[in-house]
Amino acid sequence: MKWQRFMSIPIIAVFGLMGFVYYMTVFVFIQDWVGLQSSAGCLNTLLFTLLASLCLFSFFVCVLTDPGFVPSSYIPDVEGISNVSDHHQLDNQYGAQERHCDKCSTYKPPRAHHCKVCRRCIMRMDHHCIWINNCVGYWNYKAFFALVLYTTIGSMYSTVMIVSCALQNDLDFTGRLPVQIFYVTFGIIMVGLCFTLGTLLGWHIYLITRNMTTIEYYEGICAAWLARKSGQSYRHPFDVTFYKNITSVLGSNMLKWLCPTAVSHLKDGSHFPTSHDS
Repeated sequence: MKWQRFMSIPIIAVFGLMGFVYYMTVFVFIQDWVGLQSSAGCLNTLLFTLLASLCLFSFFVCVLTDPGFVPSSYIPDVEGISNVSDHHQLDNQYGAQERHCDKCSTYKPPRAHHCKVCRRCIMRMDHHCIWINNCVGYWNYKAFFALVLYTTIGSMYSTVMIVSCALQNDLDFTGRLPVQIFYVTFGIIMVGLCFTLGTLLGWHIYLITRNMTTIEYYEGICAAWLARKSGQSYRHPFDVTFYKNITSVLGSNMLKWLCPTAVSHLKDGSHFPTSHDS
């Protein structure tokens, strides 16, 4: 069952980290800075709780959503399907060639890859993430992006609260050694978290604007090298236009871009427009 995915040490660690950061930010730093009973304290607590709730909701969606397994009954929609060899001779530049998975003993659509952990082929697979105990694929990629975005903002918010609390209490690091160690340690943790999550967020923004997955990025490096070696140029076949690249992942309604469950714009995950389509 899907709920069994939560019985994982990395997921338990994520819950623990979320709870720890939330408790320290609200009941230690905001309380010590302006007090939870003040209007500023209530406002900051409300905003941070909202961010934490969005993080938690996106996390649940990532874990519980099927990333998009390729059904065993999948049949390539290609003319001349009776001749299997023809499928492997389709022009690679269109990114529409039908491939066969030896492990699953079935065909897999474009952009699908076999996951060794899930032991299934995943549609538009990006990577397998141990922190959600699930693959990041066609149906939960948007939720994963929302999770990274909200956790990055939340980490930055918590860091601002730490700095504000330190400045408010005029901590000049002369005396009170335990307090100094506490602030420095937690500050280092949050700065490291901000840097890690911010880098991950920037990476996936780059991928979305070019309509690529992590796997396709590294495949593209190899393809570009081979193209240069033969005197040709390479362009990622699914990179259409900047706006279409974004809407293919987040949807056309900008008001729903940051909603992890707004995926009505997604289709079956077996067909994708390419830059060569008319």
